[in-house]
Amino acid sequence: MSFKHAIGLTSALFLSLSLLSGIADAARGGAHKTSGSGSGSLNLVLLDSTDSLAHWGQHVTFNVTTTLSSPYVDLQCFQNGTLVAEGWEGYFAGALSDRIFGLYSPQWTGGAADCTAYIAYQTNQGWQRVASTSFHVSP
Repeated sequence: MSFKHAIGLTSALFLSLSLLSGIADAARGGAHKTSGSGSGSLNLVLLDSTDSLAHWGQHVTFNVTTTLSSPYVDLQCFQNGTLVAEGWEGYFAGALSDRIFGLYSPQWTGGAADCTAYIAYQTNQGWQRVASTSFHVSP
């Protein structure tokens, strides 16, 4: 685990916790697509897998297609229903991010998890989600 990714993930986790109320509002309804001014899709890309599976400690990114001008990807990973990692990356020109997510965190020190990535954008009413994809992370 690189120091840059650990700091980035920790910073993203802090940011996401501060935005949690807006995200919770956007998540009501549980659908993969919300009404709003955008649409999109995202596909998982495994960056350092040797067996075509995501594993703890590895890195992923996403191929994102969207009509949004400033989309973000919010990746959330859970173990037994407990959030153990969350990261945000901007997927637009000028975003100060590398679009790479580490499958680890200070709270996630090993083991399997289930993750969901969302394309999200910010509105005056809070964060809105337009698409999602889920995947399992093996130990």
